[in-house]
Amino acid sequence: MSQRATGPGVLDALSLLSEVADELVVRSARDTHDAWADRLGGYPGRSITSAVYAGVGLGLRVAATGLDRAGAAGLGPRLDDGPRGRFVRSAVNGLIGDSLAVDRPRLAITMAVRIDGRDVALTPRDLAAAFPDATGRVVVLQHGLCENESYWDLGRERTGTTYAETLVGLGWTPVLLRANSGLTVRENGVALAALLDRLVGAWPVPVTQVALVGHSMGGLVIRAAGAVASDAPAPWADLVTDVVTLGTPHLGAPIAWGIGHGARGLARLPETAAFGRILDRRSVGVHDLVAGLADDVPPLPHARYRLVAGTLTTRERHPVGHVVGDLLVRPSSAYGRGRGGRELFPGADVLHLGRTDHFGLLNHPDVHDALRAWLR
Repeated sequence: MSQRATGPGVLDALSLLSEVADELVVRSARDTHDAWADRLGGYPGRSITSAVYAGVGLGLRVAATGLDRAGAAGLGPRLDDGPRGRFVRSAVNGLIGDSLAVDRPRLAITMAVRIDGRDVALTPRDLAAAFPDATGRVVVLQHGLCENESYWDLGRERTGTTYAETLVGLGWTPVLLRANSGLTVRENGVALAALLDRLVGAWPVPVTQVALVGHSMGGLVIRAAGAVASDAPAPWADLVTDVVTLGTPHLGAPIAWGIGHGARGLARLPETAAFGRILDRRSVGVHDLVAGLADDVPPLPHARYRLVAGTLTTRERHPVGHVVGDLLVRPSSAYGRGRGGRELFPGADVLHLGRTDHFGLLNHPDVHDALRAWLR
């Protein structure tokens, strides 16, 4: 059966907030203030202003320490007890999850199968209780950056259903995951490969077929898991027949590239360096979106790839749609098509969705129809 929700509490989140307020807000304001003062030849009362900044920073650090101790004692409600807390935890993990894994492991998410907002242990008994109607056809859904498993419900009000429910009607058993999307794509790929190995081994019935569906960064994690399986053969990989990616930046996302260049540009001047540090304090997971995954991460040779891209414009080749794509990912990147005819997925099926943004790819009516055709 699924495990009781445990993990970090609201006090852990408040402790992190106090720490970040000191590091990014107070120190950034102080450094910017001092830099402009130096540029203008100084100002009266600087020592008093410095003392104020120091006092505020000390107060925030003391608060962070106290809240951290209270959180470690288990005081207060758990973040995973409600959808808002789970949303905050997933978003923070996406932004600074690599730092959390080292400095605040209680707040860091560990990749897991999820049911009703809780982790499911990968044992035969727990999986049988969580999936009483399990079939031999398993479809695993991996979310994107800063997301969690509940994002697969977005758009339900538009279609009246979800991808998971559609797949149940086709004889599949959907398995939704949650991951720390602030880790590197390859690190999450290793975690996914290990999870799939345990999942298939402990599944209630013999697994005959596996499909993998990823939204945004989730598609990169799926590719990385496939590379792990290629290096060390795994039973689950031989069962994968279909891979579906929705708005995945296979060749990188312009917005991530722009954030990186913005951070470096701001860092060149003392007056704006603090703002550059704020932009640059993004997780390695966000860094990985700059270039996507290169040709050294090939597709699984026996799987059929289905690649979905969206544009804000009706037509895919519209100049605006070509440049901004779905606001985060361009069609060429979502299709894995680079310059000079380069193709990461030769022969893949592709689907374009017009007048759609990045999150509109979730529970889109045309994708529901495509899934019925692809995974029947």
